[in-house]
Amino acid sequence: REGLAEAGGGAVQSGGSLRLSCKASGITVANVAMAWFRQVPGKDREGVAAIGRGGDKTYADSVKGRFTISADNGGNTLYLQMDNLGPEDSGMYTCAASGVVPVRLRLSSDAYNVFGQGTRVTVSS
Repeated sequence: REGLAEAGGGAVQSGGSLRLSCKASGITVANVAMAWFRQVPGKDREGVAAIGRGGDKTYADSVKGRFTISADNGGNTLYLQMDNLGPEDSGMYTCAASGVVPVRLRLSSDAYNVFGQGTRVTVSS
């Protein structure tokens, strides 16, 4: 059975860092495209970062230079290193996976068919 389990969320102050992880089961991370999304109440889910099967990475403009997505194929785990966090980064962060996702759709949640339950990030000013 396919599944994704996120961890690493928490509460930090502005300027702080967090590292999120997404452990995959029934899915081989090296063979799929994966992404991180975040959502706050009342707003649509926003694509934050994505990584293709070839390791190419895509970032939302709002996180470029601050967030880094990476995949540990041996551990079958996706990561999101988040630095210089601000209150605008708060939200529920969810990882997602899909077999093949064109680059232009990497930050679109409609392109993914497996989602985790999410981990909450709260950044205080």
